[in-house]
Amino acid sequence: MQQPQRSELAPIAIRSRLMLELASELVGGAGWPYRQARISLRSRTSEGWDVTLFASDSPEGIMQMARGEVHLAIVNPGVILNLAIRGTGPFKEAIPVRAIAVMHSYDQFVLGVAGHTGLTSLEDIRDKRYPLRVSLRADRNHSIHLVVDEVLKAAGFSLDDLRSWGGEVHYDPGIPMNNPRRIGAVERGEVDAIFDEAARGWKRPALELGMRFLPIDEGPLGRLESMGFRRSLILADGHPEMTADVPTIDYSGFIIYTHADVEDATVRAFCEALDRRRDTIPSDEGRPPLPVHLMCKDTREGPLDIPLHPAAEAFWRERGYLDPVEEAAPRRG
Repeated sequence: MQQPQRSELAPIAIRSRLMLELASELVGGAGWPYRQARISLRSRTSEGWDVTLFASDSPEGIMQMARGEVHLAIVNPGVILNLAIRGTGPFKEAIPVRAIAVMHSYDQFVLGVAGHTGLTSLEDIRDKRYPLRVSLRADRNHSIHLVVDEVLKAAGFSLDDLRSWGGEVHYDPGIPMNNPRRIGAVERGEVDAIFDEAARGWKRPALELGMRFLPIDEGPLGRLESMGFRRSLILADGHPEMTADVPTIDYSGFIIYTHADVEDATVRAFCEALDRRRDTIPSDEGRPPLPVHLMCKDTREGPLDIPLHPAAEAFWRERGYLDPVEEAAPRRG
């Protein structure tokens, strides 16, 4: 796909630019509830849509990509793509996903329980058949549900088991730090646990409330690693309520990814656009510039376990963001 010069694009693309700029303004507005975007692009002579970009961070984009409905998408946490490329967990067969870049966002999965439960580990829930009342994210498309299901399965039980033991599963909107009702529900005795991400955001209020973070035991943790998950730690980090770091799984990184069959020219054009706009796109801290020079490497903040698309790898090397002799990412899939 030959890329026309930007000066040639303006006369024929003004209507599309108008709509894209308006969409950008809307999703950034405080009162606008519709914040996920799916953008389809085509030439004037095409009958269908040639390229579709999906801005959701949920796993649903992976299956849409496998069906050829989406060409570039984003997922958080990045480790979900490890499962897709291996055909493990909810993926019944391997999907040849490839990375373009990864937006940094350091995070961990959290199993937070109220102190009165007496629970000290994930397997404790199973062994005691504890009737836990747990709060989960209301958005059923969110990656957290896939992660919760796989973590519990690795420990030998499920949400249905919790219900059969007399427990309850509540689906509540927002992450705990943005919805005080979720933390408040623990304080009021309405729920006993919150399973979610964004550890650094609700760690302090949870600890102050007397909650503890359950470690994932070595057996389940090993099984999760064999599937493609990365282990991580919720750091005690000077909090007197925590006597040690808590083993869990990583929830970091928003990987921008594509399918191995997507044309090199399309991927290269996307990389060029990303690099050109790096000074106007916010980073995880909410402010520009986007650190594109770090986003093609495997880091703690941006785990990159799947291969880069060859066209993306070549482009980032040309820009000098990757050393000419180093591997772009560990080839684990």
